[in-house]
Amino acid sequence: MGTFQIEGGHSLSGSIQPQGAKNEALQILCAVLLTPEKVVINNIPDIIDVNKLIKLLENLGVKIKKLGKGSYSFQSDAINLEYLESSAFKQEGSGLRGSIMIVGPLLGRFGKGYIPRPGGDKIGRRRLDTHFEGFMKLGAKFRYNTEERFYGVEAPDGLTGSYMLLEEASVTGTANILMAAVWAKGKTTIYNAACEPYLQQLCKMLNSMGAKIEGVGSNLLTIEGVESFTGCEHTILPDMIEIGSWIGLAAMTKSEITIKNVSWDNLGLIPTTFGKLGITIERKGDDIFVPAHKDGYEIQNFIDGSIMNISDAPWPGFTPDLLSILLVVATQARGSVLIHQKMFESRLFFVDKLIDMGAKIILCDPHRATVIGHDFKSSLRATTMTSPDIRAGVSLLIAAMSANGTSTIHNIEQIDRGYENIDERLRAIGAKITRLD
Repeated sequence: MGTFQIEGGHSLSGSIQPQGAKNEALQILCAVLLTPEKVVINNIPDIIDVNKLIKLLENLGVKIKKLGKGSYSFQSDAINLEYLESSAFKQEGSGLRGSIMIVGPLLGRFGKGYIPRPGGDKIGRRRLDTHFEGFMKLGAKFRYNTEERFYGVEAPDGLTGSYMLLEEASVTGTANILMAAVWAKGKTTIYNAACEPYLQQLCKMLNSMGAKIEGVGSNLLTIEGVESFTGCEHTILPDMIEIGSWIGLAAMTKSEITIKNVSWDNLGLIPTTFGKLGITIERKGDDIFVPAHKDGYEIQNFIDGSIMNISDAPWPGFTPDLLSILLVVATQARGSVLIHQKMFESRLFFVDKLIDMGAKIILCDPHRATVIGHDFKSSLRATTMTSPDIRAGVSLLIAAMSANGTSTIHNIEQIDRGYENIDERLRAIGAKITRLD
């Protein structure tokens, strides 16, 4: 188990380039299964979860060639479907939640797809019903092996287009159904579809391969099925979660940081929401400049004077992946804020570690926490802690970098699942962080 040692209390300076988006990469990589022709993908992040999926695709028979940093070619012209029912696949697939998205393209192209019950972050119940209900709407038969915890869908006679109203605007569910529906005969309509930028990117990639998808960017997608797909070249967007993490890091450490090439128009409410905590963000071309907040930052109130309440919601609402970052940033703000994590019932349970560091946080219930900021009049204390998941791990890292003394964070593999060479990149802008094995 890896460990970070962080000497806190240092200001940072310089510029940092965000990695390619993890959540987009997991969708886009699964889409290479749709065609036997070569697909080139650029700006792939070098992180554990993505590398696991690339290895899984290789074991499935995809020919993979590294072209340069973050650039790969994929050719799925000799897929080994027997691998899907092997014990090796059951072990490898269960360790990565993103592996669920291979089912859609395999179902559409080959008429069957299987997946072991996937793992991922321990952030509460994360249903897969949306995925499989969508497949069944397209005519697939569902089966679940209770003993082996193994899901399967089959459509030996092909899929048929259908209208469906999704129970939840699931990003991975929408992506998975979409990659099956592009093969279905006739017209498919998906209402209450997710419309995040990464889902829009997937739609654009599929259209460039020959799909016929309309309504991209809305919650109503219309798909006309086609019989074949060509190759393409696609470049992944910068990771908006990492961009938000660097904004929070700059504020907490009173640092002057430039975040390069952020694809500002795809950030949605992220700049505005950090602004509600009093954090100044300046747009410079397609870069974000965060000035040093020497005098701290003050949380806004609502117009009627009531306490600020920040919650997550499906796009274009605020992403749940950044609520952990906002929470830790609020611990040193002037004023108070209620953080309401609606989507995952266990994601706020890391706050006990911040309380141990001296933060003033009231955990109201599994979904809500009230933060009373210190206004930098009382620094957080260094401590030893364990990262429970990707986003909480980075939040604790940010807390440690603002704290007095040297902190230790164990289980940093959780952080490495979502952030590329984070220690090296932070040292380049002045962080005192050491990786221990």
